[in-house]
Amino acid sequence: MRHLVLIFMVASLCLLTLSRCLLAAWQWRRVEQAGGILPVLRGGLRIDAHQIAIFAAVPALLAPWMGHMPMAVAATGWWFQFAWLLLVLLELSTPQFITEYDTRPNRLYIEYLRHPQEVFGMLWKGYKGLLIAAAVGIAGFAWMGHAMFDDSRPDWSMPWWQALPASIAILALSFLAIRGTLGHRPMNPSTVAYCGDSMLNTLPLNSFYNVCYAVYSMKNERSATDVYGGMDAAQMQQTVCQGAGFEPGSGELPTLHAQPSRHPRPRPLNIVIIVQESLGAQYVGNLGGMGLTPHLDALAQTGWNFTRAYATGTRSVRGLEAVAAGFPPTIADAVLRLPGAQSNFFTLAQLLGAHGYRSRFIYGGEAHFDNMKSFFLGNGFTELHDRPSFQAPKFVGTWGASDEDMFDRLHELLAAPPAQPTFTLAFSVSNHSPWEYPAGRIEPVGEPATVENTVRYADWAMGRFFEQARNCDYWQDTVFLVVADHDARVGGASLVPLRHFHIPALIVGADVAARQDQRLISQIDLAPTLLSVAGLNTEHPMIGHDLTGQGGGRAMMQYSENYGYLKGDQLVVLEPHKEARQFHYQAPDLYEPQKLDESLAQEALAHALWPSWAYQNSAYTLPHLLRKPAAAKAA
Repeated sequence: MRHLVLIFMVASLCLLTLSRCLLAAWQWRRVEQAGGILPVLRGGLRIDAHQIAIFAAVPALLAPWMGHMPMAVAATGWWFQFAWLLLVLLELSTPQFITEYDTRPNRLYIEYLRHPQEVFGMLWKGYKGLLIAAAVGIAGFAWMGHAMFDDSRPDWSMPWWQALPASIAILALSFLAIRGTLGHRPMNPSTVAYCGDSMLNTLPLNSFYNVCYAVYSMKNERSATDVYGGMDAAQMQQTVCQGAGFEPGSGELPTLHAQPSRHPRPRPLNIVIIVQESLGAQYVGNLGGMGLTPHLDALAQTGWNFTRAYATGTRSVRGLEAVAAGFPPTIADAVLRLPGAQSNFFTLAQLLGAHGYRSRFIYGGEAHFDNMKSFFLGNGFTELHDRPSFQAPKFVGTWGASDEDMFDRLHELLAAPPAQPTFTLAFSVSNHSPWEYPAGRIEPVGEPATVENTVRYADWAMGRFFEQARNCDYWQDTVFLVVADHDARVGGASLVPLRHFHIPALIVGADVAARQDQRLISQIDLAPTLLSVAGLNTEHPMIGHDLTGQGGGRAMMQYSENYGYLKGDQLVVLEPHKEARQFHYQAPDLYEPQKLDESLAQEALAHALWPSWAYQNSAYTLPHLLRKPAAAKAA
């Protein structure tokens, strides 16, 4: 039994170190720029000792007392084979995960497993070769693990006076390895973070540790205070409200305020928000990108085009909470997933329902994905049109019906308007790995199944819709927002890669005049702006700016564990359990370190903390839906 413990420790350390070295060699340009491989290996040794001790501590403690029992030795061998396969599986998954998300496997790894049909369908259609290679690799390592640990030879029996001190020594070493430090706080990922490149800071970790830590951290996901530090609740509310352009209110909804429309109308306009999947500025011609979106570029010349709009995050749920609820980003999961936001949580649909609107959500995929169905139906949407409701779609891929099918449904609904005004949230799906779209719509460049060609198809489908819409009666009664949820494959050698948060956003339709707006804006500014353009006088808790007035000038974004607050050309970055850092930012990718402006850092901290506080205290809703939280917490 003692020999199995030793073999497992050595073999696991070799496996994890080899994987780390190969990853560093693959990303060598970034590793070299950040100071070489030594910090990676040094931090990796601490993390691996922690992880190996987690698996081996109990068998090692029992070995002096039970190592002579064949059944105990056999059980230890089975346990180590299982642990070995877990480590292998996560390390073999790492290169593709880094390619997709520019980080080691994290909580997304677990979250995607909740949707096996969509995810494994995507993997099989788009990555057959990788899956086959991974299966072969896992089989090979499984054989290796069986050869190493399928050994039931008993140890010699130790007398109690030898077993007792041995167990004490093993317990002390295991505790030290698991805790990772003699300091006040136990080791966590920030302990081995060493540079401004977020992906490189995950290389000292091993992937099983990173996934387990992410799952463990979910218990604290509702409190940004635990991650970035605290602030007096009143000061936080005052700072956030002043940044939004109003004074905080009294009572339980401090951000509730009146927003009069600057465009009053006898009948308010229909509102349509079209959320484009993974359409970063890097693909959009009028934003200096690759020029893959001629239809969007042409549309931008006819409407109100925001050339410096920034997403709040890197996932669809983050973008949806920003544009449909005006909710800022936080270290917690997006509110679409949080249990306390499944009802009585503010959305545009909740607000517009009080103004006589009918609200609907259109999505080509399965709306249960990412908990969209529960959140939207629980918070004001009266209709939901997803893949099962589509009759005879023209093309169905891994993620659902194609964009043209979604736009066809949108056109049908708008062309047969009910008596009351409508709010429609339409979410595209085609621009997603494994890059599937119907043939014959575009002329693909190179290999058809690429993100570039899928962007071309998504743009074609959107252009086709707007060509129809302009010739229909509903055009003059409708204001459209076209905005991306986030960029594709966000990454880069910076704490918050701002160029990958730059997205298209434009408002067209009705009597919206053509203009190029170069103000810095956030996704959360778009919902209040739409209300004003539609001609509605409202009262709501959103902290975004109504851009029909002055507004703009700041953006906020969550990038994994880091929070970025961009005001003008100054970027403040909050990292877990660290001092804030400030940079002078010049697009697309120049960061010059600056002396920290304490007032700006406090402003950034207030905006990072407020969404968590609002969620915990049920303070992001409307007065008639206000409910007391089970246990309100202060910031």
